[in-house]
Amino acid sequence: MIQFFYENLTESVNTDYIAWLKDLILSEEKKLGEINYIFCDDDYLLKVNQDYLQHDYYTDIITFDYVKGKTISGEIFVSLQRISDNASSLSRDYEEELRRVLAHGILHLCGYKDKTEEEEKQMREKEDHYLAKYR
Repeated sequence: MIQFFYENLTESVNTDYIAWLKDLILSEEKKLGEINYIFCDDDYLLKVNQDYLQHDYYTDIITFDYVKGKTISGEIFVSLQRISDNASSLSRDYEEELRRVLAHGILHLCGYKDKTEEEEKQMREKEDHYLAKYR
């Protein structure tokens, strides 16, 4: 089950993305467990970053992995404020940037990393692949 929750926000996210995210998981040959997206503002996500990861900087997404075997579960915190800023600075459409970040969190749960240049390249390729499938 994929659920959307909101902290410190009045806006909401299109729940039509849930079917696409489920397809992404199945395409990666994984099973859907429980995934909670928590949409928030920059300050909320900064506090999560500080409290749980001891990082003192803004980010667009933090993924907590509760995967067991092939069953994908986790909590994915997403700053809609940061996505909006990133979309503007990268000259991208907000909705496409949002979908990229939503897929990014799921791909982390599927085992993809982005710490090295090679891992980041593979992550971007996967994101692009699934973004193309959404259209």
